[in-house]
Amino acid sequence: MREIIRAEHAGFCFGVKQAMEKTEKQIQQKEPGRRIFTCGPLIHNRLVTENLARRGVEAIDGPAQAEPGDVVIVRSHGEGKRFFEEADARGLNVVNATCPFVDRIHQLVFDAYNEGKQVVIIGDRQHPEVQGINGWCENTAEVIGSREEAEEAAKKLSHAFLVCQTTIKKELLEEITEVFEKQKLEVEIHNTICDATRKRQQACSELSKNVDAMVIIGGKNSSNTRKLYEISKKNCNKSFFVENIEDLPLQLLRNCNKIGVAAGASTPECVIKEVIANMSEMITNEKNSMADFMDEIDASLRLPRTGEIVDGKVHQVTEKEIIVNMGCKKDGILPVEEITLEEGKKLTDLFEVGDEIQAKVIKTDDGDGGILLSKKKLEINEHWNEITEALENKSIINVKVIRQVNGGVIAAYKEVTGFIPLSQLSDKFVENADEFMGQTLDVKVSRVDQKRNRAVFSRKAVLNEERQKKIAAVWESLNVDDIVEGTVMRFTDYGAFIDLGGIDGLLHISEISWGKLKHPQEVLQIGDKVKVKILSMNEEKGKISLGLKQTTPEPWSVIDVNYHVGEIVSGKVVQIKEYGAFVELEPGLDGLVHISEVAHKRVGNIADELSIGQAVNAKILDIDKERKRISLSIKEATDADAVEEENYEA
Repeated sequence: MREIIRAEHAGFCFGVKQAMEKTEKQIQQKEPGRRIFTCGPLIHNRLVTENLARRGVEAIDGPAQAEPGDVVIVRSHGEGKRFFEEADARGLNVVNATCPFVDRIHQLVFDAYNEGKQVVIIGDRQHPEVQGINGWCENTAEVIGSREEAEEAAKKLSHAFLVCQTTIKKELLEEITEVFEKQKLEVEIHNTICDATRKRQQACSELSKNVDAMVIIGGKNSSNTRKLYEISKKNCNKSFFVENIEDLPLQLLRNCNKIGVAAGASTPECVIKEVIANMSEMITNEKNSMADFMDEIDASLRLPRTGEIVDGKVHQVTEKEIIVNMGCKKDGILPVEEITLEEGKKLTDLFEVGDEIQAKVIKTDDGDGGILLSKKKLEINEHWNEITEALENKSIINVKVIRQVNGGVIAAYKEVTGFIPLSQLSDKFVENADEFMGQTLDVKVSRVDQKRNRAVFSRKAVLNEERQKKIAAVWESLNVDDIVEGTVMRFTDYGAFIDLGGIDGLLHISEISWGKLKHPQEVLQIGDKVKVKILSMNEEKGKISLGLKQTTPEPWSVIDVNYHVGEIVSGKVVQIKEYGAFVELEPGLDGLVHISEVAHKRVGNIADELSIGQAVNAKILDIDKERKRISLSIKEATDADAVEEENYEA
């Protein structure tokens, strides 16, 4: 028997849960006209951030993107001191959802910095938590993420006030402190690794040693989930990192008898349950065999049991009932309510003593020793035949949800009722069926047992079929080199995923702009509508590669149209060398200002005159299309007399 085991500690930690609760409260209390933002994604989980976006909570990069009166929620990772100062100056309503454990690190670092101590942070310098911590010591901290970096840092440090990113592995802290001790460095160590992180990692480690496979659930950008995966991989070769049920390698898991499940601190409980439920449904055998499943339905339906169809003779007729002799010790009782009568007709008009009659047993004892019968139930046979035909033809029928039972709902098709498990109510995880009560649904029939009065329906099968048809239609409508419109759905470090109307395409970071980008968010935002070019398609693998920069001319291809020698142009300094500075005129088009062309004076160190990001005006001296080089002069764009007068006045 296959077994799925969940790690003892998995899912939302205290800090993430607090951030979610504070955000939910702001949504519920939202005033008309007031916008709600989070500074960066609230948590590293795409499903959560997309859901918040649909409810009007967008992510921004900093206070400058919000207006006075807007609500800005500080996520559990925390922010630096300057963030709060800028937010206050702009008149923003800040909701601080910083994790209490991270908040404690901020105070430690702030106090140490004011005492003149050198702060050292062990962690990932790109992680928002580390960047926030560094912001409480004016970004002067030494950030160390490996033993090698610790060895380099030890050469230049005389002392260290050491704190940790809450989600790092304990082994990394021990490695780095060992390096500092060998170098006889004076170190004040504060082990600020979150206890919840430690427990989660320990539980994952212990479980991964005793299973055939491990499934680690969490966002692809989640640092703590990635560490769980690394821990699991050491103990269990079959370890899989999944974000949701779509990533589940079900074929690889089918041969595993014992499967462990762990989840990061930013993974919602509903996602964990959905993954486990999906595995239970798809890969387990004896425990979830259809026979056992039907037995569970028995326990949940709790409907009056129908019996066999019987023949008898009318023994007595009244206006309220018919007494039927069935050749056994008990007579059958056929109430008027169980017979379909035309308007104005009575039982005595239709039946006489001695008539042969066929009915269905609906109760073996009516309370007075009789067997309760029904002719209406015979009509249900026709409805059962329709359901059986729908099963054989894989056709769709229409049912109405009438009540909840354990594990699902009861739905009625005409006079026949059937069971819809929670896992089959939707193509998404359903924890509570309240929203489906009274609804009419299109379903497919997945099981019929008329003798035992059982039917199982599935709405999920219909939705999946519709989705596949929609996806197939989208694939059919797309061609390489087409320019299509899509919506930015989510980011990764290497690009952005664009929804093309039911299927996602990857817009690689190198295909976004003719210039160089560090992250897609420099150009794009979640929810943006963009026109992209289809670069390649692989329907078998379900992959589409997109390009955004291809929808605009490559700068050098239209250089003669947009730029001319002698023209004064504007740009920003993007790179400084000993011999000059490179100025970006537009993405993908840089020009060189030689050191001799920077100012109307001799320049020894170009960095004294220019800085990265500085906006400048320059004159085009030469355009070399063959070598793709542009020579610029800042001094030629500057009035020499005005410069001398300015220097004189200074």
